[in-house]
Amino acid sequence: MANKILFPRIYILASLLLLVSSTNSFGQKNSQNTPNFVIIFADDLGYGDLGVYGHPTIRTPHLDQMAHEGQKWTNFYVGASVCTPSRAALLTGRLPIRSGMSSAKSRVLFPNSKNGLPANEITLAEQLKKAGYSTACIGKWHLGHKEQYLPTNNGFDYYFGIPYSNDMDHVGKRNYKELAKEGQKAIVKEDYNVPLLRNTKIIEQPANQNTITKRYSEEAVSFIKENKDKPFFVYLAHNLPHIPLFASKDFLGKSKRGLYGDVLEEIDNGVGKIIQALKEEGLAENTIVVFTSDNGPWLPFKTHGGSAGLLRAGKGSTWEGGMREPGIFWSPGKIKPGVISDIGSTMDLFTTFSNMAGVPIPDDRVIDGIDLTTTLLEHGQSPRESMLYYRENELYAVRLGDYKAHFITKGVYGQFGGKEIHNPPILYNLSEDPSEQFDIAEDHPEVLTKINELVAAHKSKLIKGKDMLAERE
Repeated sequence: MANKILFPRIYILASLLLLVSSTNSFGQKNSQNTPNFVIIFADDLGYGDLGVYGHPTIRTPHLDQMAHEGQKWTNFYVGASVCTPSRAALLTGRLPIRSGMSSAKSRVLFPNSKNGLPANEITLAEQLKKAGYSTACIGKWHLGHKEQYLPTNNGFDYYFGIPYSNDMDHVGKRNYKELAKEGQKAIVKEDYNVPLLRNTKIIEQPANQNTITKRYSEEAVSFIKENKDKPFFVYLAHNLPHIPLFASKDFLGKSKRGLYGDVLEEIDNGVGKIIQALKEEGLAENTIVVFTSDNGPWLPFKTHGGSAGLLRAGKGSTWEGGMREPGIFWSPGKIKPGVISDIGSTMDLFTTFSNMAGVPIPDDRVIDGIDLTTTLLEHGQSPRESMLYYRENELYAVRLGDYKAHFITKGVYGQFGGKEIHNPPILYNLSEDPSEQFDIAEDHPEVLTKINELVAAHKSKLIKGKDMLAERE
């Protein structure tokens, strides 16, 4: 009698285990069901620089198709308006002021900077490693060039790229601004000495920037194919279209937008090759691909800089053109296609991808990222209701719902005026006035009251990290 009872119990238990192991839930750690993630991060790309975001002469067919098949976000933000803090925000899911990756003395890291991303910060790569992911960082890092700060010490199994901006390690006697204008014509060996690394070793110096975009895309495709049988995370951070501009011979002179257009069309071509590889390997329906940029366009460089479209200003500022970016999510069969006008942020990728991979969110620190899973999969309303706009270590502006209050304004690098404190703050309705032209503060004192309450609550609990950018050697 005991054996007759035992057998059904074993059978039921085995059946339940089989059901759990075969479920298609994002929370499972089964390698067949856990989604892969690819983040493609441009450098200094403007909100208006892609065809699908309204550019009339730059051809971006692969990104346009990603947007049509997936989601195009129209209110997607970065964590800062310049390179280093923006990248720290994406990878840690935290405002850079919390990690010390913002500074009143140095807005980014340089080749002679002493420090980098603190070891106690948890990156998205480190999160996903907990779920058995293979991880690769390809391209621009800019979170510390010393070995202890490189990607391979921050959760990435593999690194191939330039450790900081492509205009750094400027050598020779030629004027920096003139070199930036020349771009492709610059004599690389005499003008720039930027190193290209594989893991922690320099394999090329100066890096051949004429082919760097092509090589980054090829590295991403190779990593995907080599790791197709287990979950993977690829963080592909292009050095371009940051000045100086370079394109390979297959794209040079092909765009109606000039050299800047050539650069973007080559980046778009690389996106197409990544999508093609995912389809060929049968991975498309289980891979989420995101495309965005670190900050807005560097406007003083004229045609060698991009466009923020109808948004005001660009890189370096807390106007919309400095921090609102294209945000494209693609995953056929998972991402529900559509145009999303809710608020999202690159910081939300940390939380969203961690939850999809079944990795608990750290509870020993403040995480500013919010889970966007419901919006991505079901078009549920985004849970993000606000954005904080820091410039260096000061809170310049706050968005709450449709409204944005500026407490301080300052122009982009080299343009649009100096620092101005606004008391009372100036206020815009971004849904009705995305170009931030018409101050409506007098008409909505109740909105400013709510925003001031949000600011007070934020500042009351804020613990600033040690400044990791200021010290130089």
